[in-house]
Amino acid sequence: MKLQGKVSIITGAANGIGKATAEKFAKEGAIVAVCDVNFDAVKVVADELKAKGAEAVAYKVNVTNKSDIAEMVADLKNRYGRIDVLVNNAGIVMDAQLIKMTDEQFDTVIDINLKGVYNCTRAVIDTMVAQGAGVILNASSVVGLYGNFGQSNYAATKFGVIGFVKTWAKELGKKGIRANAVCPGFIATQILSAMPEKVIQSMEERVPMRRLGKPEEVANVYAFLASDEASYINGAAIEVTGGLTL
Repeated sequence: MKLQGKVSIITGAANGIGKATAEKFAKEGAIVAVCDVNFDAVKVVADELKAKGAEAVAYKVNVTNKSDIAEMVADLKNRYGRIDVLVNNAGIVMDAQLIKMTDEQFDTVIDINLKGVYNCTRAVIDTMVAQGAGVILNASSVVGLYGNFGQSNYAATKFGVIGFVKTWAKELGKKGIRANAVCPGFIATQILSAMPEKVIQSMEERVPMRRLGKPEEVANVYAFLASDEASYINGAAIEVTGGLTL
């Protein structure tokens, strides 16, 4: 198991890619801290993992709330003495064309998707530096590479988290810490469930593989990047898009 004993934090872990990542990490032997603003849902995830024999702890964490993050990190360190991996997966969308976008829509997405990544990483980085090892993984998006109609706020955050990892790779590589971003394309999560069938079909037709990705396929990439198998990958933004951008 490639993540045996690695203490791993996953934000936005109640569903979708975050939940799939928690499941994959647990399967690979990680100690998993599953975090989400929806504690009831993330506790179910933790209970399911524990029922399968994994070691998992659920935390209510709003990534815009530094107290939530600090309490989670302190409890993890008290339990296990270290933090090996942080997956900054929590994020939201509040789409609108620029001409119609409100300040609230812009600020909320920036606060969660960008500042939230900063908040969580800042909370663990001293621990990782002290132990001389760690992995930071940021959830970007294909939108963070090419932009997207109606997503000025979301695109800004997803470009931004790539900027984070490229900067952190330079600052922290010499301290034994790697930072990378993952850029999913069209993934079959509940975010897409409300979309009309015609829209889903048109999305599939844009992908050379003619299908949407599965959350597990993104989770597999996170697990690889978190493992020692990816020991020389640092500062990368890796697409998981089925060739969408070709």
